[in-house]
Amino acid sequence: MSKLLIIIPAYNEEESLRNVIDNLVANYPQFDYMVINDGSKDGTLDICRENNYHYINLPINLGLECGVKTGMRYAYKCGYDFVIQFDADGQHLPEYIPMMLKKAEEGYDLVIGSRFVDQKKDGSLRMLGSRLITGAIKITTGKTVKDPTSGMRMYSRKCMKKFEEIPSLGPEPDTVAFFIKNGIKFSEVQVEMKERETGSSYLTFSRSISYMFRMLTSILLIQNYKKR
Repeated sequence: MSKLLIIIPAYNEEESLRNVIDNLVANYPQFDYMVINDGSKDGTLDICRENNYHYINLPINLGLECGVKTGMRYAYKCGYDFVIQFDADGQHLPEYIPMMLKKAEEGYDLVIGSRFVDQKKDGSLRMLGSRLITGAIKITTGKTVKDPTSGMRMYSRKCMKKFEEIPSLGPEPDTVAFFIKNGIKFSEVQVEMKERETGSSYLTFSRSISYMFRMLTSILLIQNYKKR
């Protein structure tokens, strides 16, 4: 068993999953992985079975939060030192995992794969939500997170335990803010992310707006009332 578990939430990712897992197995065998099949209605589960992938099957779709927390609970119970959330759609690139792990081993409990450490955000509407969330985190914590919406995050056992103890925590920017506010050491590592090549994103324009306001409300208001 490696010290790191790669958790890969997957919902209807039959077109991309095989490439993602085969790449990890062939080129990064030093890391363990676990696919969390979140009640997929396509052939995602069949692909896992046919290829003898490591997977946990959720019989119904419970959403990204439950998928990630299922993987974290497995990692925590099995004694892994670190866990990383990794997309099944091919957007996240595994060549950055060793750099993130090295940073975590330096004593950081949360390491974010960031697109904007060395690069600036453009002025598009797409980046507006990220800028607003960065600002909200700065206001409430005094710290700057350059890519708060990145889903490529590595957590230590300390963070895994917090997810166990506080059910309301999820794999979202408001949890990043909560961790920082409560003394968790964090760092960002510059990464590149690819565009989704197959399938469609859950975040439509209307859902993106709703998500942004939900995160801002949580960071600016609700975080003050969460258990420390």
